[in-house]
Amino acid sequence: MMRHALAPALLALVATQALAHGPTPQKVNQSITIAAKPEAVWKVAGDFGKIAGWNPALKASEGVAGGKPGEAEGKRTLTFPNGARLVESLDEWNGSAFKYSYRMSDPEVKALPVSSYSATLSVAPEGEGAKVTWSGRFYRGDTGNEPPDDLSDAAGRTAMDAFFAAGLKGLKAKVEPGAGH
Repeated sequence: MMRHALAPALLALVATQALAHGPTPQKVNQSITIAAKPEAVWKVAGDFGKIAGWNPALKASEGVAGGKPGEAEGKRTLTFPNGARLVESLDEWNGSAFKYSYRMSDPEVKALPVSSYSATLSVAPEGEGAKVTWSGRFYRGDTGNEPPDDLSDAAGRTAMDAFFAAGLKGLKAKVEPGAGH
C-alpha cells in the first residue's frame, strides 16, 4: 500500500522540480575573416571605448579614457538607437595577444534582452588576413521560471547573435580595403 502511495508523490516531486528549473547559461560564438593584417584589425577593434565606430547596431559609445582593466579606462557606455544604454567593464585586455574580455555592469533589457553577459573578442592571423572571434555567455532577460517571450532564452540568443553579427560585418567593412566602400 505504501509503495503505491509513494510512486505518485515521487512523480509529482520530480515534475515540480523540472518545472521549477531556472535559467541556464546561453552562449553565442561568431567569427569573420578579414582581408587585413591582424595589427590593422586590432588597431580598430582593440580600442574598447570606440566600438560604435565599427558596430552599426550602436548609436554611440564612450570609453572612460580607453584601455586597460582595473582602471577607470576599463569601462564603456553603449548607446543603442532606441536610446537604451549599457555600461560594460573590461576584465582583461591583452594588446600583444589581440584579445579582450568584458562584462555588462547593469542590465538594461531595452538594449539587449539579457540579465547579464560576459564576452571575449579576439583577433588572430588567418592566412593572409585576420580572423576575428567574438563569443559571449549570458542569461536571459527574465530569470524567472516562466519568462515572457521577449525576455526568453531565444530572445537573448537572437539579440546577442544579431549584435555580434552586425559588429563583425561592420568591423570588416571598416578595416578591409573595399569591403564596405
